[in-house]
Amino acid sequence: MLLSGPELFWILTFSTGLLAFSAPGVLDLMAIRLLALEIMCFAGIFMVKHKPVWSFSVTFYLFYLIWLIIGLAYTPSVMYGFRVILKYLYPFVIMLFASTVVRNKEVFLKAGIGARWVASISLIFSFVPFISILVGGVFWAGTAMAIHYISITVFSLTLYYYGGRKKQDLWFSILFMLPCIIWVFRTSIMGTTLALATFFFFRYKIRSIPFIAFVALLFLVVVFTVPSVKKKMFVKDEGKDMAQLRSGEITMDDVNSNGRFAMWEWSLKNFYTEKKITGSGTGNLQEVFYSLKHPFGQIRICHNDYVQILCDNGLPGLVLFGVAFLFLIVHSFLVFQNKRYSTAIRICAIIAGSTTAGVLLTLYTDNVINYSMATISYPCGFYGMMLGLIQGAKKEKNAV
Repeated sequence: MLLSGPELFWILTFSTGLLAFSAPGVLDLMAIRLLALEIMCFAGIFMVKHKPVWSFSVTFYLFYLIWLIIGLAYTPSVMYGFRVILKYLYPFVIMLFASTVVRNKEVFLKAGIGARWVASISLIFSFVPFISILVGGVFWAGTAMAIHYISITVFSLTLYYYGGRKKQDLWFSILFMLPCIIWVFRTSIMGTTLALATFFFFRYKIRSIPFIAFVALLFLVVVFTVPSVKKKMFVKDEGKDMAQLRSGEITMDDVNSNGRFAMWEWSLKNFYTEKKITGSGTGNLQEVFYSLKHPFGQIRICHNDYVQILCDNGLPGLVLFGVAFLFLIVHSFLVFQNKRYSTAIRICAIIAGSTTAGVLLTLYTDNVINYSMATISYPCGFYGMMLGLIQGAKKEKNAV
């Protein structure tokens, strides 16, 4: 298959999102790279003869971006506000670019498999002793990598079910579930669990209850039986077991938040409570934490993107953001259930919906948007490819 320049650029961009190419402490370099990628994607959109495909999700996300731009008018930290907008702009650009460029399933498969190979290489450098120092700054930090693996896990599992049940796809899906447990990253453990539960709900609907129950049970088994996870999960892990959970003896007070609950309470009290409609301005909370203007030592992020949205842009910002992704999940579900669509379109739909649910959960306990190139852009990319494939199918049908 002969690929066009924009198609090749899409495959390259989607395949290499896990590459950070960062220098420690050089925020400007990362912001410049992000801006350059967005400019090139916009250029690609205008170079292609197809038009971008709009949906309710894309439209509401655009409204959210406009609200962020309005937030620049009253923020005390314009530079940080601009950086925050760049990070939120990238998923939007990815959706539009993918919906414009991708019309063939081969492009979708090459992009997804390319991303999986880069993720596999990152695993090798992460787990083989002593060689990780050779690639310092090449890949994103472990937190971002673990969240990125949620998308790769679901992509591989979907290929197993709908791509011929090749054992290598099943092994890839299992392989990319393991790092979050080995690294004891609770955020990505929860995200992976929800992504898998959503995947089975898409596939089996009401019949998915046993599968979802099994996934939930597996999550609890990991929490209560893997010593490193259990120790990190609870303030005092001695004696904690599932029997206590069933009896209600374990409460949120027993969960070790590493100071997150206190940070969220302090942030909301100082930057949201009295400004629930407008917030304190786009980028303000990030500037406060990066500049250490808070009582929590050397911590530079508040570990909750939803809290940051509320503090920066108020309740309207959170509603617009939430509605955009709620529409994305619902739209993906409806497309997947429509048997008139091709297998490739339905594969994109189930991946987009499942990974979106999983990644959205991780936003609750970490600042995932800081790594948007490697995290939330992947569900958006699969969704954009779904929109493009649908448009391509419509044109092909009309041409017959």
